[in-house]
Amino acid sequence: MSDYPPGSHEDREMLAKMQIEKLLDYFFLQIRNLWRVDGLYFLGIEKKFGTEAATEIDAGVWETMAAIEAKSLQKMFNVDENPDVPTIMDLLRKSSWALDQPFKTVEVSSKQATLSVDRCRTQETRLSKGLGEFPCKKVRFGYLKNFAKTLNPKVEVTCIVCPPDKHPKNLWCKWEFKRF
Repeated sequence: MSDYPPGSHEDREMLAKMQIEKLLDYFFLQIRNLWRVDGLYFLGIEKKFGTEAATEIDAGVWETMAAIEAKSLQKMFNVDENPDVPTIMDLLRKSSWALDQPFKTVEVSSKQATLSVDRCRTQETRLSKGLGEFPCKKVRFGYLKNFAKTLNPKVEVTCIVCPPDKHPKNLWCKWEFKRF
């Protein structure tokens, strides 16, 4: 992955001693914590500079993150250049974004796939705080499009629905991945 191994030898030994269920819980807690930091940064920028500025910064960050994460996962799982749609979806499901989306549906065929988020923790948290829906289409679209493009420039991502689009209560966003 990089010149620096993930964690020290002592850290790896400590984690290796955990029962697998506890280790998985710990792993998902750390992903959740990263998303909490992301949300707190966004809220801080939004409060000081407004939603438009926060969204613009967030979109740039996640577009860059998509390329970094796609390449890292590709290398970690020994995936060849220009993988097909099912392989891209397999890597996407292993991404930090997808792993933090427990209420997702992924449908895959040989040439296309769809990913739907039926419940969104980010949106539900904003609504519970009285902040209103976040128009996340620009952020999410940039991430997903760049994730796919980084792996295979011939895979196109289309947004079916995502806020600020009107959407049914049981569907926050839906994305289509297709090889052209």
